[in-house]
Amino acid sequence: MAEVYRTVYRQGYGEYEEKKSRFLSEVRHVESEEEALLVLSEIRKKHYDARHHCYAYILGKKSELKKSSDDGEPSGTAGHPMLAVLEGEGLTDTIIVVTRYFGGTLLGTGGLVRSYTKSAKDGVEKAVIADWRMADLLKIRSDYTLFGKIRYLAESENLVPGEITYTDMVDMVLPVPEERTAEIRKKITELTAGRAVITDEKKQYFAEIEGQTVYLQEEA
Repeated sequence: MAEVYRTVYRQGYGEYEEKKSRFLSEVRHVESEEEALLVLSEIRKKHYDARHHCYAYILGKKSELKKSSDDGEPSGTAGHPMLAVLEGEGLTDTIIVVTRYFGGTLLGTGGLVRSYTKSAKDGVEKAVIADWRMADLLKIRSDYTLFGKIRYLAESENLVPGEITYTDMVDMVLPVPEERTAEIRKKITELTAGRAVITDEKKQYFAEIEGQTVYLQEEA
């Protein structure tokens, strides 16, 4: 099975309250430490009157860089639990920032760990997560009589067509997980008795998000 690059597609916001302390979480996609620190700075300015802005982030397609901060909370009670949430979800190129408004009651180390963990999880649950997979983009050209069969085959194989262009012929871009390319090419060739023309466009990350095929903007 090909590797999956899992990251935030649309940011999420969470809120958790424990003994009048409010924990506000934001989960965002970032691609560099500079971008992560800009997000942190933005949130600090937005919640300038809060006592703590704890964070955790993981960067790199293979999660090469991991960092976290307790930002004044007792050591290991905030940043590390939040980092564990990211790791547990398999997320990378992602930052979680949890802002705490102190409610006047000390929560203890166990209470802080639970609160920061719950707030981080809530933010992740509210975000839209994308599982990007490397695909071969196959351009399939056929006449109109064959197009319906090809599209039905794609859907029966749980493949979501990308761009479709209608002229005198039909051109369909079909993202196929690279480990299945040979199999799908063979099935289309057999289905159309070789009358469909299949060309390889390029390799690119894609994901199926809210019923749509979406491509990662950068090329692999």
